[in-house]
Amino acid sequence: MLKNKKIILGITGCIAAYKSCEIIRLLQKQGAIVRVIATDAALKFITKLTLETLSKHKVYHALFEDEVNRDVEHISFARWADLVLIAPVTANTIAKLTHGIADNLLTTVCLATKAPIVLTPAMNHAMWENVATQDNLKQLIGRGFKVFEPASGEQACGEVGVGKMMDPAVCVERLAKSFIISPLAGKTVVITAGPTREPLDPVRFLSNPSSGKMGYALARAAVDLGLRVKLISGPTAIAPPAGIGTIFVKTAEQMHDAVMSVLKDSDIFISVAAVADYKADIVQEQKIKKDCTHLNLSLQKTQDILKKVSALSCRPFTVGFAAETENMEENAFKKLTEKKLDMVIANEVGEDKAFNQDENALVVMTKTNKRYSLPKKAKSLLAYEIFDILARELLSSPIQFQHSEEASRNTAK
Repeated sequence: MLKNKKIILGITGCIAAYKSCEIIRLLQKQGAIVRVIATDAALKFITKLTLETLSKHKVYHALFEDEVNRDVEHISFARWADLVLIAPVTANTIAKLTHGIADNLLTTVCLATKAPIVLTPAMNHAMWENVATQDNLKQLIGRGFKVFEPASGEQACGEVGVGKMMDPAVCVERLAKSFIISPLAGKTVVITAGPTREPLDPVRFLSNPSSGKMGYALARAAVDLGLRVKLISGPTAIAPPAGIGTIFVKTAEQMHDAVMSVLKDSDIFISVAAVADYKADIVQEQKIKKDCTHLNLSLQKTQDILKKVSALSCRPFTVGFAAETENMEENAFKKLTEKKLDMVIANEVGEDKAFNQDENALVVMTKTNKRYSLPKKAKSLLAYEIFDILARELLSSPIQFQHSEEASRNTAK
């Protein structure tokens, strides 16, 4: 997808600027034509010589170059590019782009170009979480910018949190996907993510180790592919996906109600959340004391959200996840058939498997008796493969799109 694509790589002043070297190499490996524009601050972290050696082209950084050039560079660059990737992009440059400030060559090109612009942020976690940064990102996404959100981990300052620039290989892979015109573009998908918590008393609850990473990855991929996304999330440590309207819930009942409130006119429902199967019969009003050697809890089943959605007379294309510790495919197929799903996605869980991991391996089974094995890789990349399979299945079941199409006709009337 990147062969012969003309890409401007913008680099801003951040310690993660060294990762841009790998991005240049990977883009060129896929056949892209790369031109680098670096800010003055970026060149404090990485040299022009390094970037020019890797890109095999002059690196531009000054709005007014010393040598005479008949072309107005920011205009010629703006017209030349098929895509602008800024990796890394700082909070400062994000703010400039939001408010139309063009005080260097990179921001001037961004203001002049009609090419898609992709931002790969890198910054301290506090700066990423700051309301100003998040508001700026929402505005940019609303204008058509794409944001490849940062990862969580230890940062250069020694602190831990969300703000690390994503892995260059994942960045380039996602960039390639951005050129894909998905047959699902314009469709509406409802995605659940994360765990639920069922209270026992004011301070204790029943839950599971689900991190929400797979559900959030699917939400981001859906936006990249042009779908309208409704994300319903249980409690997670992940920053809300920029630009995606998210409903936050805690309990299985709240997730059920949220799903049912947004399901109308949706084309696809993907149940990724690890919803608690049981809740306490009685939630104690005060903290339970350690007075007894043994404590008996009386539990009752929670509502089966996936089964209820699947049973609707006019339902969306319904996808479930099956997290299994044994007999994975057998149990997943049972879930597919008993709940009358259109597709089930199975994975093994247990110690160091799936839950709270950045990578996973999946098996996808469909009601049309197709089986897809997806080898272990980043969840952010698996998400695109899942939507690719979804597109194939939905193209063979056009009736599944009647909800949005009927809604559009009614709106037109």
